[in-house]
Amino acid sequence: MAIVNFGVTLCYLMAESSAITADGKEQNEEHREGGGETVSFKVVWKKQSYDVTFNPDEKASKLKEHLQTLTGIPPAMMKLMYKGLIKDDRTLKEQKVVNGCKMIAVGSTIDEVVEVQPPNPTELKQLMEESVAPKEALSEQKDHKKLIEKGKPDDILPGFKNRHEPLPPSLSGMINKYGTKVRLHFKMELEQLWLGTHERTEKIPLGSIRRVVSEAIKGHEEYHIMGVQLGPTEASLYWIYWVPAQYIEAIKEAVFGKWQFY
Repeated sequence: MAIVNFGVTLCYLMAESSAITADGKEQNEEHREGGGETVSFKVVWKKQSYDVTFNPDEKASKLKEHLQTLTGIPPAMMKLMYKGLIKDDRTLKEQKVVNGCKMIAVGSTIDEVVEVQPPNPTELKQLMEESVAPKEALSEQKDHKKLIEKGKPDDILPGFKNRHEPLPPSLSGMINKYGTKVRLHFKMELEQLWLGTHERTEKIPLGSIRRVVSEAIKGHEEYHIMGVQLGPTEASLYWIYWVPAQYIEAIKEAVFGKWQFY
């Protein structure tokens, strides 16, 4: 059923892509020549740079439609970054987009999505077994519990439950399964997650991340245990402890966007 739904959605996005490409020139002229104020800025996607002039009173969702004519990325699969994640339902003016600024586009074209290799049957079977198997809370599992019982790191960032906040430039004060301090830095212009310790920094392509799982720590619900899956099975999960709860959704959105397949 999941494969059928993905196929239907993919067909919809391809139809949407064709429709917007056909009308893109006319829509762009309306934004440029419709009168009133305009703002000029650069949009960078991968190694391409685009000069864009747009009405600052338009919502970001309209800008995404225009950028699809340049990049081929469907709006539903596109993220725009400028001083954080650009919100679709707010205007460019509300999000402080000004002349001369640089915006980062992140996303994949339909052709690139079609080229993604599906997991082999063995991986698929294991993933299905993992999804249905009953599991105790992460913070109650032996290995996780042992680290949590050592207490919060001294330089931990404040955590807040039931709140969603945009990502700061970097997240620090967390630890990995070895008790080593960890920091996260999302380099959206490179489409990479930089995962650093005092010994080294791993530069992980966002497209290689299979899944991000998280769960509130019992008794400390303002913080989460978070796992970043880098391979086909749970054995490849990189565990991070004491992640402030208010950033969990922003982390997942930075990796997968609003269009999550997991």
